[in-house]
Amino acid sequence: MTTHEASPDLSPRQRNRGIVALMVSNLFSWGGFFLLIPLVAVHYVDNLGWAAGTVGIMLAVRQFAQQGISPVFGLLCDRIGPKPLICAGQLVRAAGFGGMAFADSPLQVFLTMALAGLGGAMFDAPKSAAMACLTTPAERPRRYATLGVTSGLGVTLGTQLGALLISRDFASVALASGGVYVCLFLWTLAALPSMRVSTGTMRATEGLGLVWRDRDFLLFLAITIGYFFAAAQFSLTITLAAAEIAGTASAVAWIYLVNTAITVGLGYFAPRWLDRWLRPVDMLIVGTLVIAIGLALVGFSGSVAGILVAAAVFSLGAIMARPGQETVIANLADPAARGTYFGIAGLSLAIGGSLGFLFGGIAYDYGQRHDLHLATWLLFFAIGAATAALLWLNRRRFTQVRGIAARTSPSSDPTPVPASTAD
Repeated sequence: MTTHEASPDLSPRQRNRGIVALMVSNLFSWGGFFLLIPLVAVHYVDNLGWAAGTVGIMLAVRQFAQQGISPVFGLLCDRIGPKPLICAGQLVRAAGFGGMAFADSPLQVFLTMALAGLGGAMFDAPKSAAMACLTTPAERPRRYATLGVTSGLGVTLGTQLGALLISRDFASVALASGGVYVCLFLWTLAALPSMRVSTGTMRATEGLGLVWRDRDFLLFLAITIGYFFAAAQFSLTITLAAAEIAGTASAVAWIYLVNTAITVGLGYFAPRWLDRWLRPVDMLIVGTLVIAIGLALVGFSGSVAGILVAAAVFSLGAIMARPGQETVIANLADPAARGTYFGIAGLSLAIGGSLGFLFGGIAYDYGQRHDLHLATWLLFFAIGAATAALLWLNRRRFTQVRGIAARTSPSSDPTPVPASTAD
């Protein structure tokens, strides 16, 4: 496979069908996720009186359970293909999210979050590897921008339905979220074609060795831990700040409505327009810096209008950063072990997202108790800005598009193909 080929074992019709299947799956996966997760913090903190730090730990468990073990399922994906893992993972997540309807103690929430995270680990890397397999490097910025739009639509559907159901009770929200993933299982089973995502016949240890010797790829994952830390704040501390400032849990739906309006309205066109001047890594750099500015603005917000402006700025950054990050990962992943690459890539989100939820919740609690509200958000800004600076300093290392390199010794490195050839 050259860098310009995509899934040669599938016909163009099957490839397009697979892309559509993944787009629809992405839409409702985000919908099912955001139907529940934003209301977890509000329900357990505001309704049951738990500390934000405790809820942050629960969310961190889900995050780490999902991305922390994703390398295992990335390896399996290289062996058996993505479809069986995606289908199984959607059923496991349905059980985890649905089980939260009956979880009213920290241990029960811990277990259901871990189960939901396991389900996500089973389908996350395989879905990403499948999309990379079905697309060419030239297509990827457009496809990932479209994925961002479907994500935004899913967020809208999920948060608005969640806002309606929470007026009844939290159990209804959890059961509805689980039901979405059952429906997704049926859709994926019927619509997604079976495929191979890797071009080689490497043993698992060889694929892992290939990734661990890839210094540029590992450096990118290490730096983007900071990006995922900053991005995680939207689902925890920003929602808590919005509910506190507005005095109602409905504010969660308001900020997600702003997020969705920007994602759907600009999520495809803005990245495509900026693509004329910015490479994917540059898009990630600019987006991360804008996210950091949005976090700082939360600290200066004392009204509903202020928090909505901050959410809008954060969302503008997110629509640039996410497709940039996904495209860089897809371009750096070697086709000979694509599933393994995407599995290992999940560790960046596992660490960054978990730290974001854990220390984000702790920092929020500390700031509230000690009247250091602004300092909390300036800390979050500093982490995002430092991440953007590190990406900028190393940007030349992240602009390559990988082909299949011959590797005859453990010291050999992946052969880069200049990014300009994929334009």
